[in-house]
Amino acid sequence: MLRKKVLFVLFALIVFRFLSIIPIPGIDTLALERFLSNSKFFGILNIFSGGGLSNLSIVMLGVGPYITGSIIMQLLTIMVPALKKIYHEEGEAGRKRFTQYSRILTVPLAAIQGFALLAVLERESILVDLTSFDRVVNLLIVVAGGVLIMWIGELISEFGIGNGVSLIIFAGIVSRLPVEISELIFTFDPSQIPLLIGFAVAGVLIIAGIVTVTEAERPIPVTYAKRVRGMKVYGGGSTYLPLRVNQAGVIPIIFALSILLFPQMIGTFLERFTQPILAKISSILLSFSETSLLYAVLYFILVFLFTYFYTAVTFDPEALSTNLQKNGAFIPGIRPGASTAEYISKVLGRITLLGATFLGFIAVLPIIMQNITGIASLALGGTSILIVVSVVLDLIKKIDAQVSMREY
Repeated sequence: MLRKKVLFVLFALIVFRFLSIIPIPGIDTLALERFLSNSKFFGILNIFSGGGLSNLSIVMLGVGPYITGSIIMQLLTIMVPALKKIYHEEGEAGRKRFTQYSRILTVPLAAIQGFALLAVLERESILVDLTSFDRVVNLLIVVAGGVLIMWIGELISEFGIGNGVSLIIFAGIVSRLPVEISELIFTFDPSQIPLLIGFAVAGVLIIAGIVTVTEAERPIPVTYAKRVRGMKVYGGGSTYLPLRVNQAGVIPIIFALSILLFPQMIGTFLERFTQPILAKISSILLSFSETSLLYAVLYFILVFLFTYFYTAVTFDPEALSTNLQKNGAFIPGIRPGASTAEYISKVLGRITLLGATFLGFIAVLPIIMQNITGIASLALGGTSILIVVSVVLDLIKKIDAQVSMREY
């Protein structure tokens, strides 16, 4: 069973990588190479496309529209009580309905993002000699590609192992490693050896910190009350409830980056207009670069807030308290019911503070290091390392769980 799931994931990723090398019509490849080499914004956007943007493939939008749709739907669960009821109270059927709404929302979002992206590429003379019909066809292709990647990601989650969306982003990051290593070898300068050693040591420490925080847990002791049935006594045992320091995993990083991409995408799109107001808005949005202090501050704040937000959406202390009470379990020294939910919320809030602060710091650390050293090629390192390490840890856990189930 595990072998089939692993093989399915590999097959799905191979299909995805094959699709990511099929370009849309009308591309000037030389102009594309020059443009991508000078654009850090599209380098970040390339992460969400799983590497599909680097050659303007039919799946250049990647999982970006689906992630944006998921963010919008989860924000609506806070503002719309009916959606919150669907997500939390209707069980698996409710979550399937919620996911279906996210899928439907992905289509118009893909159309908006695809239109803006194609308009920018045409303005930069990367897409040349296009008729109106060609523009419509290209838009339909990239929207269909975005929906196709969303479907492949969900197939991986359902029939494979691990989170499909995270694995697609992971595959895109890993596929860039040979190119990055070759560029490092060809541009090697012996005078940079101390600096490269320092970055290597920092990378090892960052990975160790990510693993430590991701695996860290706060155990809450739980005791089961004794119950007498006939001549036998049941229960009475003790266990613990493990609360992870970082309940949200890599999701806050993905959410924060997807939000930060919008100002630059809109600013790049508005550059084509000559009206003074639009030109001013465009210059303001484009000043919001990856190396600016404002970008780093907002990146940290968004990662911090999304960690709390995603934890609140996916972890319900009241439901957990109700389940403990139904099963005759209680936390020593805490009354069952509302007091237990309040205690769990309090503990969860404290440990999430540590996890959110750490994630935010690791996310902005490459930006700080880039401003200090001036090496722009390392700007995406922290985000990439966070995603890769978190996805690998999650995958290892799920494989271990499958192996344990087979043994039982």
